[in-house]
Amino acid sequence: MSKISPDQLLIGAHTSAQGGPHNALLEGQEIGATTIQLFTANQKTWNGKKLTEEAIALWEQSLESTGIKNIMSHDSYLINLGSPNPEGLQKSRHAFKEELHRCHQLKITFLNFHPGAALDSSEEACLQTIVESLLELESLASQGPTRLLLESTAGQGSSVGNRFEHLAYIVDRVHHKIPIGVCVDTCHAFAAGYDISTLDGWKKVIKEFDQIVGLKHLYALHVNDSLKPLGSEVDRHAPLGKGLIGIECFKTMMELPELRELPKYLETPDGPPLWKEEIKMLREFA
Repeated sequence: MSKISPDQLLIGAHTSAQGGPHNALLEGQEIGATTIQLFTANQKTWNGKKLTEEAIALWEQSLESTGIKNIMSHDSYLINLGSPNPEGLQKSRHAFKEELHRCHQLKITFLNFHPGAALDSSEEACLQTIVESLLELESLASQGPTRLLLESTAGQGSSVGNRFEHLAYIVDRVHHKIPIGVCVDTCHAFAAGYDISTLDGWKKVIKEFDQIVGLKHLYALHVNDSLKPLGSEVDRHAPLGKGLIGIECFKTMMELPELRELPKYLETPDGPPLWKEEIKMLREFA
């Protein structure tokens, strides 16, 4: 099977949907992206605005004109599908359903979300609550094209999802009922203790992921360097090659057959001018 050429690889960034979701596509086009991630609503409020018919029409036009595909939405930072607090859990489940509905309206490929945080409950109770939250979505999930992606986390605070075992626990219990998968964040993985800074390190981590979760469940990568050291459990993104993971990680990522053709989304800190350079660099590595 022939390899996809570097300019066709799906590489992009988290672009701005200010003024309407279609603007995220236009910003993506400006930076040379072939895919993007966006917020479909304000990520810091519980009640996202409903999409108007005009917003959906503009989105569809921009989708056609830019040729951008495999788009990823990122859910609100307030949502915690593993919350032990009944009121917080109810609000989270409602907001997540609204987000999935918007993704279906825009025919978005992936809805990426942080699994959840245990707060004052146990890790296992949190994971089980996340499973229950996701299973509630079975009928809604079947009504559109969007696949839910668990984002690997750094393990900051009481958040779960920093161990491959956590991701496997959730995937194993829901994948027969809803479309689910995993998005590995390079910064988070490194901060969680998975050393992907070298070719040998990446190979070992890929093997471990395959044994515990299954590579067939890996659908995308968030591409970020890390300001904090290996195993620090602190989530602080850095520009590629300017952090403690180092540029070798990203060169390797663009060469390894298991990773090369996965959609990749930059969330590095300096915005569009940096993303334009980083997208170009990643294509050169490929």
